[in-house]
Amino acid sequence: MLTTLRTREESGGASNGAVVLYVRGEGEFANQHDAATRREVGRRLAALKGFDFAGEHDPEVHYPGPLYFVPSDTILTDEAAALGIEGEHDLFGGVVPHRFVATKAITHALVDPAAAAPPGWSHAFARHMEGSVVAGFTVFTLDDARRAARELLERGPLRLKPVLATSGQGQATVESLEALAAELEAQDLSQLSECGLVLEEDLAAVETYSVGLARVGELLVSYVGTQGTTPSGKGEEVYGGSDLLFARGGFDALLALDLTQPIRLAVIQASQYDAAATECFPGLVASRRNYDVAQGTNARGKRCSGVLEQSWRLGGATGAEIAAMEAFQEQPDLNQVRACTVERYGDFDPPPAGAAIYFQGIDEAEGSMVKYAMVRP
Repeated sequence: MLTTLRTREESGGASNGAVVLYVRGEGEFANQHDAATRREVGRRLAALKGFDFAGEHDPEVHYPGPLYFVPSDTILTDEAAALGIEGEHDLFGGVVPHRFVATKAITHALVDPAAAAPPGWSHAFARHMEGSVVAGFTVFTLDDARRAARELLERGPLRLKPVLATSGQGQATVESLEALAAELEAQDLSQLSECGLVLEEDLAAVETYSVGLARVGELLVSYVGTQGTTPSGKGEEVYGGSDLLFARGGFDALLALDLTQPIRLAVIQASQYDAAATECFPGLVASRRNYDVAQGTNARGKRCSGVLEQSWRLGGATGAEIAAMEAFQEQPDLNQVRACTVERYGDFDPPPAGAAIYFQGIDEAEGSMVKYAMVRP
């Protein structure tokens, strides 16, 4: 039986719609800090839009006004249609026509045009990105992985990347076909055939830039910056936050700012990737677009720069994206701003006054930690 959500209108205010969280698949996030972060993201997006925040989406509830979804992951076209998502103004995140499109698999070409690939694969995308990605291949079979490795190993070590892993997990540096064989034995063959595996030239002395766009309603921001790491409660080096420069508007507005040459190149390559993905994968919709661009030196001593992967879903930089949009909304004459996200574990300094706290406390999996975002000088 359908129930009706109580709105601001019933309590004397106006309700223009509702922001709802949407979890792909079954269940909630496994840890408290991610669940708390999603809820705070939802609350702040609702404030930006002038909507109610209605928590987790419930198909049995009748929501007054339009819905604005905050998915836990990139969603598929059919799934979006069933939810009533028609375009980028209906969600904070992305919609893709095929599962592999949401992964780093699309970054590289096949080892040859006749190599195995899933339905919906675009050969044109690699042609658009020639010279703007790190040298590498995407494969969907073990035989193609061996072929790709033989070609790449002639230039030096390669990096093996499972495309469904995040934050660098599961990656390995491979220096021989013997080492490759051991890594391939660990691959999930069903995931390999559906989503692929990336093999690319391994770079040294790497600097990785985050470049992105985010839109909420009429607010559009673009940004570039870097990520940092921090020791986790278990002593592992993990994501520690992002420090980003924002412009009001798209990539053209960002490129109009005073950027160094390496940063300008990163923005140009990310914007090229963004445009190519939109052209080559019909049905792609994204209001939150983030690209990792690596600049480093290959085994032959050549300096390289290229896009590694994309994210069309909530990410580590989302808190800073929202902080920048809040600043732009509050100050109509403001055209650029710096914002950051910070994540710390164990003993940490308290968040600065005015920071937007996404989590502070004891997480069952990670122990004592804090996550916050803020505009900074």
